Amino acid sequence: MSETAVVIPGRTSASVFDATGQVPALYAPDAPAAKRAFEFFAVNIRNPNTRKAYARAAADFATWCELHGIADVRQVQPVHVAAYIEGLQIAAPSVKQRLAALRMLFDWLVIGQVMPTNPASSVRGPKHSVKKGKTPVLSADEARALLDAIDTSTAIGLRDRALIGLMVYTFARVGAAIKMRVEDVYIQGRRTWVRLHEKGGKQHEMPCHHNLEAWLHEYIEGAQLAGAKGYLFRSAVGRTGRLSETPMAQADVFRMVGRRAEAADIRTSIGCHSFRATGITEYLRNGGKLEIAQQMANHESARTTGLYDRRTDQVNLDEVERIMI
Repeated sequence: MSETAVVIPGRTSASVFDATGQVPALYAPDAPAAKRAFEFFAVNIRNPNTRKAYARAAADFATWCELHGIADVRQVQPVHVAAYIEGLQIAAPSVKQRLAALRMLFDWLVIGQVMPTNPASSVRGPKHSVKKGKTPVLSADEARALLDAIDTSTAIGLRDRALIGLMVYTFARVGAAIKMRVEDVYIQGRRTWVRLHEKGGKQHEMPCHHNLEAWLHEYIEGAQLAGAKGYLFRSAVGRTGRLSETPMAQADVFRMVGRRAEAADIRTSIGCHSFRATGITEYLRNGGKLEIAQQMANHESARTTGLYDRRTDQVNLDEVERIMI
């Protein structure tokens, strides 16, 4: 396991889960307990983002316990976990994530016979119900203006248009898009398809909209990637205008989206996920079915897909304009 350092902002000490097996003192009253705690992150959690978030939660709780005189994880009681959760000054979804991390960690320690019971199992988190997502969404006109404003006379411009188009027309997550390889764009039944590498090692295949089909082929030809191996969306080599063989990182895509939005005079504060939400909203606005959108977005639940449906935003705006003052 690569080093995952977890630093709690504003604290005097840093708690670390790293390749040496070092864990916060709370979880290491003896060597077997320390090993079991480390294995929770190294063995039980495969997603690196989840591992980082859960390690941060476990380290923050360890720091809280240290400040309250609790030195051994076996001394932790439900009232301690409840007090910690109650004192968190963060958003409800983040509180629920912290509690989930502690529940899973303590379950792992109970199974490993480090603790007799799970002190977090009976603690209730804050109620939180969401019917509409907060992801900023572009209108169809804004999305078209952004795409049209991209200078496609360079390989980088062709890349950016193809990448944004992919996220709009296939509802692809940015993480799935940047994992694509050149061979993940292929012909089937005289149509171009894409293969997306989703979370959990899942592969999701989607046919291309005719605009996306054209943009992908223009990018592959313009960047001389036809028949090549390696990643599809590649990072640029400094300011040379040439593409490297390394894939774009999510931070690279986020910065690119910001530059393209500014160049197109898009005032909406958008991010990578905005294109997924925009695509789903426009699909539903034009008569698409929610259950089909769920399949296209590769969501486990139609409720999750519904969070991306922002059609009512326009309805609310139209109604507000009826106030004639």
